Amino acid sequence: LIFAAGKADEQQLWSLPVSGLGTAAATPLTKHATPVRNWQIARDSRSVLFLAPDSVDQANKERVTKKFDVRVRNEDIPLNHLWTIDLAGGAERRLTQSSAFSVESFTLSPDGRWAGLRTLPNDRYARTVTESSNSGDLYLLNLASGSTERLTTNKEIAESALSFSPDSKQIAFSASDDFVYFRANRVYVRPVESAGAFTKRGGSFDGEVTVGWWSADARTIYFNEGIRATNQVMALDLATDRVTQVTQVQGSVSANNDEVSGKLLVTYSDSRTPTVHFVLDRAEDLTSRERWRQVTDVNPQVAGFLLGEESEICWASADKKQTCGVLVKPVGYRAGTRYPLIVSIHGGPQSADVLTFNGGYGSQIYAGDGYMVLKPNYRGSTNYGEAHKWGIVNDYFKKGYEDIMTGVDHLIAQGMVDGNRLGVLGWSAGGHWTNWIITHTTRFKAASSGAGTANWISMYAQSDMQTVRMHYLGNRLPYEDFEPYWKQSPIRYISAAKTPTMVHVVDGDPRVPRPQSEELYMALRKLGVPTELFVYPGNTHGIPDARNQLVKAVSEKAWMDKWIRGQGEFRWEAVLQTLEESAETKPKAAFIPE
Repeated sequence: LIFAAGKADEQQLWSLPVSGLGTAAATPLTKHATPVRNWQIARDSRSVLFLAPDSVDQANKERVTKKFDVRVRNEDIPLNHLWTIDLAGGAERRLTQSSAFSVESFTLSPDGRWAGLRTLPNDRYARTVTESSNSGDLYLLNLASGSTERLTTNKEIAESALSFSPDSKQIAFSASDDFVYFRANRVYVRPVESAGAFTKRGGSFDGEVTVGWWSADARTIYFNEGIRATNQVMALDLATDRVTQVTQVQGSVSANNDEVSGKLLVTYSDSRTPTVHFVLDRAEDLTSRERWRQVTDVNPQVAGFLLGEESEICWASADKKQTCGVLVKPVGYRAGTRYPLIVSIHGGPQSADVLTFNGGYGSQIYAGDGYMVLKPNYRGSTNYGEAHKWGIVNDYFKKGYEDIMTGVDHLIAQGMVDGNRLGVLGWSAGGHWTNWIITHTTRFKAASSGAGTANWISMYAQSDMQTVRMHYLGNRLPYEDFEPYWKQSPIRYISAAKTPTMVHVVDGDPRVPRPQSEELYMALRKLGVPTELFVYPGNTHGIPDARNQLVKAVSEKAWMDKWIRGQGEFRWEAVLQTLEESAETKPKAAFIPE
C-alpha cells in the first residue's frame, strides 16, 4: 500500500505491506527535497511517478509561519516537474527538465512507455487557478528516452488531459473546435508514434464532444454530455466520425470506467431520486436498465416525501427562438389554479438545469409550500446546441433576459401563474441575471441575488477570471474601451430598481468578489429600495459550510414569503429549530452489497 502523508506543504510518499495492515509500521518511500504532489503507481508496479516543485522558498514559508501572512497575487512560485522512484531500490530520477514549463498533471499509457503531460508556461501571471487552463499545452513524454514532443501550441485554448487507448497505440484529447475560443469541444486523435497532425472527430455534433473512456477495441470513445433537460452517456465512433446517444433516461446519468476491473460506475438521479450509484460489467449494458446493479441508496427517506412534479417545458422567446427549462409544479397542483412563481436562475452561464433531484435553490421546498418554480435554460446555457450556448456573446443580458421573461409570460398565459406574485433568485450568473432583471422591470415582488455582478468594469480586475469575461463582453480589454462593459453593467441602470432585494455573498469569493454585492446593496439602500446584505464566512465562490447554506435557504424563503405573500419574517429561531430537528432524525446511508 502506498499513500501520501504529512503537512500540506511537506507531504511525502509512504509504503506499507498489505499483509501487515494493522500491525506493521509504515516506512518512508520518498525523502524528496520538496513536497510530493500528484502521483501514480507505474503500470508494472515497479515504480511510482510523482510531481514535485523544483524548490521550496524557505523565507516565504517562514514569514507565513511567523504570521506575516500577506497574500501576494500571482506570486512567483517554483515550477513542478515529473519524477520517478524505483520501489525496489529507492532511487529517484527526474523525468522532465525544461525551464520553459511547469508540469501540472500527467497520465500514463497502459503499456507503461509514455506519459501525457499537461503543462503551464513559466509565467507567474498565467499560472493562476482559473486562467491556467487556457494557458497550458500538452506534451508527450517517452519514459525510456526522456524525449518530449510538444503536441499543442494553442494560446488561450484549454485542452483536456491526454488520453491513451487501451492498446497504447493512439492518443486523444478534447479542445474547442479548430482551436477557436468559444467554440464547442471536439476530440483530436492520432497514433502515438506518428509525430504528425491530429484528426478532428465529432465535428458534426451540435454539442460538446469530450474524452471519457475508450472501448476495449479502441474504436469508440464514450463521454458524458447534457442533452436538453437531461444528462446522457454518448459514444463517438472514431471510424465513422458519428456521435450517438447511448442512454435514454429522463433524468441525469453519467458513467466512468475503472481501468483495472473494466467495470463502469454509473451515477444516476431524476426528479424523484437523489443521487444513487450502479455498477455495470460493460458499456453495452448501459442500454439495459435490468443489468444495472445498484450499490448505494444514501437518501432512502426521500421515498416518503411529497414532491412537486417536474418536467421540461418550452416556449417561444421574443425572437421566436425556442427556449426551454425545468418546471416544478406545486405539490397537489390543480389545473386552473394560478400559483405564485419563483424564477430560479442557474449559474454558469455555461450550465443547464436538468431533470435531476432539485434540492438546489430549495425548489422542492417552494413546491411543497404552494409555489411554482421555473428553472429557465436561457440563452448562454449548455445542452441546447452551440448557437444557444454562445448566443449572449457581445450582448450578455439581452437575449437571456428575453428568454426568462417570455417563459414567465408563457406560464401566465397558460393560466398557471399569478402575474402579481413573482419572485426571482439565482447565484453567480443567476445572480448576474437577477441584478439585470431588477434594473429592467418592476414585475417581480421580491428578488434574491447571490454572488452577482453589479459592475463589469470593476469586476474584471477584482475577479480571478479575465479571459472569459473579455470574450463575453466584446473581446476587448476594458482599458481599451470601457463602454461595452459599462452598458452591460446592472449598476448603470440601478435608478430604475424598485424590487425588494436580498443580497448574499461569501466574504472572500474569488470569482464574483464581495465588493460587487456591496456596490449593489449600497445603491439599493441609498435609493430607498428594501434590501438586506448577508455576508458569509469563507474564501470560495459558493457558501462552503452546511450551516450557512441553511441560513441562506431559510432567509431567502422568508424574504420571498414576506414580499410575495405578505407573510413571514426571517427569524434565527427557525434556523436553530431546523438544526435541532435534523439532529434528532439523521438518516443513515444504505449501502447495497453486490
